Amino acid sequence: MNQKFSLIENEFKDKRALVTGGTKGLGAAVARRLSLDGARVLTTARSIPEEPLPPEVHFVQADLTTASGCESVAKEALSRLEVIDMIVHVVGGSTAPAGGFAALTDSEWQKALDMNLLAAVRLDRALLPSMLQRKSGAIIHVSSIQRKLPLFESTTAYAAAKAALTTYSKALSKEVSPQGVRVNTVAPGWIETEAATAMVRRLAEKAGTDQETAKQDLMKTLGGIPIGRPSRPEEVAELIAFLLSDRAATITGSEFTIDGGSVPTVS
Repeated sequence: MNQKFSLIENEFKDKRALVTGGTKGLGAAVARRLSLDGARVLTTARSIPEEPLPPEVHFVQADLTTASGCESVAKEALSRLEVIDMIVHVVGGSTAPAGGFAALTDSEWQKALDMNLLAAVRLDRALLPSMLQRKSGAIIHVSSIQRKLPLFESTTAYAAAKAALTTYSKALSKEVSPQGVRVNTVAPGWIETEAATAMVRRLAEKAGTDQETAKQDLMKTLGGIPIGRPSRPEEVAELIAFLLSDRAATITGSEFTIDGGSVPTVS
């Protein structure tokens, strides 16, 4: 996949960033975008990446769905980078089975909250004090349009956790923005990552159709995408980079939807 970014040369020079989930998909695009423009980046994942990361991107293997994993990443981030100027919470997803509310055990609800809400809460709690001490910093929480358009068959817990993340983000912004730290939320729709492409391929094989038909059928299931395609990871990364930059110096406490027009209402 071609990666195209609109770079402002050295916009993030001397900045240090933590990007969670930065070895694949959106996280990888964000880590790459920031490092290309001068930032030193530390990223995390449960598994060691199969492909080498850019030289400017440090890696820590950790499970952020656990308190101990978050503690380990926070310590490594401060040890390797000394200070953190930017945090982008990308880690998220759903492992819940299909079947609606009845399929969601307490364990499934806890998994959704640990991955989509508490990982961000725990890392913020560990890293925000140093930002507040310097009266400078920017945080992005990656939510989802599913907080507004939940799919009850399979993503109720995920959607509820993302809604909680958005609310938490707003509350945090009101608390820390007067002290120099900006907090915003980005809510993507369908992003055409490697995993999404593989899913379309599986759907096509199962239905006995081609990938483009399977892609269009999936978009209909999601309620449609007016521009006719999913967002690309680098497009979402570009929005995140703008919100982290000094160009967005007065933007805080806001949520930015990037979904190709999927959400049908004014919000």
